Amino acid sequence: MSALLSPELVSIINDSLSFKALATVDDSGVPHVVVDHSIYVGENGNIYYLELLESSRSNHNLVGSIWFDRKVSIGVKGEEEKKFQIQAYPVKVHISGPLFQKHYVELRQKLGDVDLTGVWEFKAIEVTDQSLKALQHDEETNRPIFRHLDRFAKIQSNN
Repeated sequence: MSALLSPELVSIINDSLSFKALATVDDSGVPHVVVDHSIYVGENGNIYYLELLESSRSNHNLVGSIWFDRKVSIGVKGEEEKKFQIQAYPVKVHISGPLFQKHYVELRQKLGDVDLTGVWEFKAIEVTDQSLKALQHDEETNRPIFRHLDRFAKIQSNN
């Protein structure tokens, strides 16, 4: 299992009720975001995404990302406002083999006559807790100057 992906985060990512989004960029740096529930963490600790369309903007951007070593971002929101942002690199796209075949059969059983372009595999390099509590703590600890003046005055009057 990836040291970056805690058991809690893996559970959130693999929960079918969690909100998951994949952000890629094109050759000009223009972002593209897709919401997709196919994103999951595999047994090896890497993150996987099922791409159904060869011509999709995401697939095009992912090909560029793997060729030119560009990062992607995966946003995840679970229950109780648990939110995370994962920076990752694409390391492989499975276009055949047992993993591809498994997902291809499952997709066709679930969705009917559809294609599977590939199963993209990502290696996480950074995880950021995006919950309000974590972001507030970071701001108050590392950027106290960003505090609103009324809050700052209240702190000063208590001293």
